[in-house]
Amino acid sequence: MNAGKKQGSRVLVVDDEASARSGLEKLLRQEGYLVDAAADGVEALEVAAERPPNIVITDLKMPRMDGVALLGKLHEQDPDLPVIVVTAFGDVSSAVQAMRAGAEDYLTKPVDFDALLLAIERSIERSALRVEAENLRRQLREREGEGVEGLIGASPAMQKVYRMARQVAGARATVLITGESGTGKGELARAIHAKGPRAKGPFVALHCAALAESLLESELFGHERGAFTGADKRRIGRFEQAHGGTLFLDEVGEIAPSTQVKLLRVLQERTFERVGGNDPVSVDVRLIAATNRDLVTAVQEGRFREDLYYRLNVVHIDMPPLRVRDTDVLLLANHFLRRFAAENRRKIEGFTDRARGKIVAHRWPGNVRELENAIERAVVLCDDTLIDEEHLPIDVAPVPKGAVRIPGSTMAEIERYAILSTLEATNGSTTRAAELLDISIRTIQYRLHEYGMTAKSRRPPPAE
Repeated sequence: MNAGKKQGSRVLVVDDEASARSGLEKLLRQEGYLVDAAADGVEALEVAAERPPNIVITDLKMPRMDGVALLGKLHEQDPDLPVIVVTAFGDVSSAVQAMRAGAEDYLTKPVDFDALLLAIERSIERSALRVEAENLRRQLREREGEGVEGLIGASPAMQKVYRMARQVAGARATVLITGESGTGKGELARAIHAKGPRAKGPFVALHCAALAESLLESELFGHERGAFTGADKRRIGRFEQAHGGTLFLDEVGEIAPSTQVKLLRVLQERTFERVGGNDPVSVDVRLIAATNRDLVTAVQEGRFREDLYYRLNVVHIDMPPLRVRDTDVLLLANHFLRRFAAENRRKIEGFTDRARGKIVAHRWPGNVRELENAIERAVVLCDDTLIDEEHLPIDVAPVPKGAVRIPGSTMAEIERYAILSTLEATNGSTTRAAELLDISIRTIQYRLHEYGMTAKSRRPPPAE
């Protein structure tokens, strides 16, 4: 491995023996690696959360958390993180256990430093090859029309999302992604990060609705030791963790007003103070936010700051619900089928005609997440080579009155159904419906007048 690669590689050394730990740390630094050290598995997890390593070297026998348990916890966070385990000469059985748990390699004590260097170089190179292979697979998927950075879908609605994502990926501007739950807002945020100049930097995500106000502030900005009961050491927040990369705030509409003020300051000044601290911390972070709430209404009702809304909404991308992506449903279903069949080691070739009909007819209120869960369940329950309708945990609603049947409907009936169903899917937004249907807003308004309907109600207005 050349010196340039070593300088960019961070090694985490975990050993409860201080002399062994400090010795490896010193030797690895001399070789040009960035090195962090921890005395046991619990401390190692804390260090890895603040400064993600490229490779971990860990002893097996340690107090509080042994090497095998640490390996499992690390792989929960990053399944591809290479881990080299070190064990006593007479305890090779434990090393075999660690290899079965996913360790990249193992060495016996006393450690041969040259052998360790070779193991590190091989592990990092294999990790780099896996990343390169995944990038090539993503490029192939994009060429085949499956979207940007692994996003699946070829419908006109998704093609507009892809175009916008490619345009904004290279900019620093804040992006606000809106859409119903389960539409893939988080996946789009990751795609924008991966396509931009910050791709090699960290991508840090935080679900804002999952935390109380006091905890959210600490998660975002970190805290100093003694800032509150239980704060026995300084903690780095998500903004600092995302330095040089992207911070994704999911469900940003749930943030309390007091935290909104502090978030606005970070966006304006790119500095903040940790909870309980006075020293300003500067960060270089690209922010992507997402919400399934109507932030415009929240601003009007005083529940969300208007100045913060405009700071977040520099670039707006709306993820369409699955019910307006008819051409993508089977494409996504086949994608999930291949994935879950491989994960569960099932030889399932596809869907029966009845199963495909049921998938297409369902409206998928839970969007892509619901479809993913349905296909996973079907794969688990299927004992044949084809998934049938009985394996799908969905109920298809009867065809509503006024719905078109093709063939057998006139073009006017088809147009009426397309306009009204799209307006229903977009909650009466003529702007979004016009974009999805690729027609003008004026055309929709003119047709609604002909039908004697309004955009919001999709029903005839009351008689005067």
